[in-house]
Amino acid sequence: MAELSFFVGVIGNVISVLMFLSPVGTFWRIIKKKSTEEFESFPYVCTWLNSSLWTYYGVIKPGAYLVATVNSFGVVVQSFFLGVFLIYAPSAMKTKTGIMVGILDIGFLATAIVVSQLLLDGETRIGALGFVCAGLNIIMYGSPLSIMKTVIKNRSVEYMPFMLSFFFFLNGGIWTFYAFLLSDWFLAVPNGIGLGLGLAQIAIYGVYRNAKPLPLKTSIPTQQEQDSQTQPLISSSNPEP
Repeated sequence: MAELSFFVGVIGNVISVLMFLSPVGTFWRIIKKKSTEEFESFPYVCTWLNSSLWTYYGVIKPGAYLVATVNSFGVVVQSFFLGVFLIYAPSAMKTKTGIMVGILDIGFLATAIVVSQLLLDGETRIGALGFVCAGLNIIMYGSPLSIMKTVIKNRSVEYMPFMLSFFFFLNGGIWTFYAFLLSDWFLAVPNGIGLGLGLAQIAIYGVYRNAKPLPLKTSIPTQQEQDSQTQPLISSSNPEP
C-alpha cells in the first residue's frame, strides 16, 4: 500500500505541475496584447494562497513531503502569473487584484502561520491547518466560475480558461485517490469536491463552446440611427405656391 500511495503521489505531483502551468497560454496572450482583457485574477490569487498553505501543511506534517514539494512549485509559478497580471491589468482590475493579494495572499497567510505557531502545537496544529487548507482548496477549485457571469452574458467562453478547469478536474481526481490510500480526509474531501467542480466547469464550457456570441454593443450610433435621431417627430409640409 505504501508503494502504491507513493506512485499515485508522484503521478499527482506531475498532474499538479501541469495544472500550475496550464494558464501559460493565457498569460502569453496577455503579454502579447499587453492587456488582461476580460480575464479574472481571482483564480490565481486563490491558487497562490492555497499552494502556500499546503506547502506549510506538508512541511509540518510528517511524511507529507510530496504535498510540500509540488505546492512550493505552485507558489513560484503563481507569483509569476500574478506579477504579469498586475503589470498589464487596467487600473481598476490592478487595484482589485492588489487588494486581494494584500488581504488574502499576505494578510491571511501570515495570520494563519503566526496563529498556528503561537497558539497550537502537534496534531492540533496539523488538524486546524488541514481544515483551513481544505476550505481554501474548495475555493480554488471553484474560482474559475468567477468568470461565469461574462460567459453567460456574452454566450462566449473566450475568457474562461478551459485548460485550468480541465487540470483542476484531473488534479482533484488523482489527489482524492491518493488521500483515500492514506486515509487523509483533509485531502480527500476538498479534492473530491474539486473533482466535481472541475467536471461542472468542463460541462459549462461544452454548453457555451459552440454558442453564437452575442454582438457587442457600441456607444457609436450607426448612420441610420443618427438620421432617425435628427428626424423631427412631427414633419411639416410647406405647400408650393
